[in-house]
Amino acid sequence: MAAAANAPVADALEALTIGEAAKRSGVSAKMVRHYESLGLLPSVARRANGYRQYSARDVHTLQFIKRSRDLGFSMAEIAELVSLWRNRRRTSESVKRIAQAHADELARRIDAMLAMQKTLSQLIHCCHGDHRPDCPILEDLAGQASP
Repeated sequence: MAAAANAPVADALEALTIGEAAKRSGVSAKMVRHYESLGLLPSVARRANGYRQYSARDVHTLQFIKRSRDLGFSMAEIAELVSLWRNRRRTSESVKRIAQAHADELARRIDAMLAMQKTLSQLIHCCHGDHRPDCPILEDLAGQASP
């Protein structure tokens, strides 16, 4: 009977405000609300005064989302990853497929950025950078560059 009487006290000690959950997870309170609106967090309990009440599990989910964002996953990919993370019957094949597709997209973007860097470096090299008005950088941007 004593354990039952202490249960609400223990739950109250585990209940975190949005600010506390944000601080512990490293995510801003605004983003916590955003992730909740997207359904990445399950419905959060509310206190009698209407304030959101977060658990340690919610903080863990927020940390998972933050790490996923740090790795550049899209919100759709994160939603799928969170769903797979919660599903203990998932296959690692499903997770690997998402991660591989993301890594492939990152490689494509890196290649494109390296090509942009190379082009800009060439244009910068061709520009005298003096008081003359002619500028190969502006000519290229205007589509007037000579081959």
